[in-house]
Amino acid sequence: MKRTASIFTKLTLGVMVAAGVAACNQNKTDKTTPATTSSSTTPTEAPSSDKAAIVYVNSDTLLKRYDYFKDMSKRLEDKGKAAQSDLQSKGLAYQREVADYQKNAQTMSADQRQSTEQRLARKQQELQAYSQNANAAFQNESASENQKLYDKIADFVKQYAKEKGYKMVLTFSKANPTVLYGDPSLDVTADVVKRLNDAYSKDKK
Repeated sequence: MKRTASIFTKLTLGVMVAAGVAACNQNKTDKTTPATTSSSTTPTEAPSSDKAAIVYVNSDTLLKRYDYFKDMSKRLEDKGKAAQSDLQSKGLAYQREVADYQKNAQTMSADQRQSTEQRLARKQQELQAYSQNANAAFQNESASENQKLYDKIADFVKQYAKEKGYKMVLTFSKANPTVLYGDPSLDVTADVVKRLNDAYSKDKK
């Protein structure tokens, strides 16, 4: 049955997509988070308000060292793996049903073959819908988590700039180099990361 035999191939593609979501999540997050400078730049102490009105944060370094981002990435990775395992299990179970049908088709009556093929076709549609819904749910959750991450950093930086007297806080990253150069004396990444981690540590308690 050519139609039924193609089912598992389609399901396998769905499983691969689910597996890829978790793997791609980190790259996606790096690109959607505020940009910053090359990680090779040596951060210095945050300048006082009378020295600079504009400073910048290295988002590559920030994400690498921010504990909240690490925990968020781990949560999403674990959920992605669980979704992948679930889809693989359901796909393998369906594959076995298809194999059993193909093995016994010759001994079935015409009505039995028709009934079995209809049941397998319905199951194919159900599994495809399940795969699509699982992927959509994971992508929505990833987007929501990334938005929370952005808001958390943006809200902190707003208060940080007010406290320090900065008029503007730029970001820089290799993935999104909107700032081509920034003097190291304007790099406040180390101070921002420390304060973010301190705040997150208190929130976890």
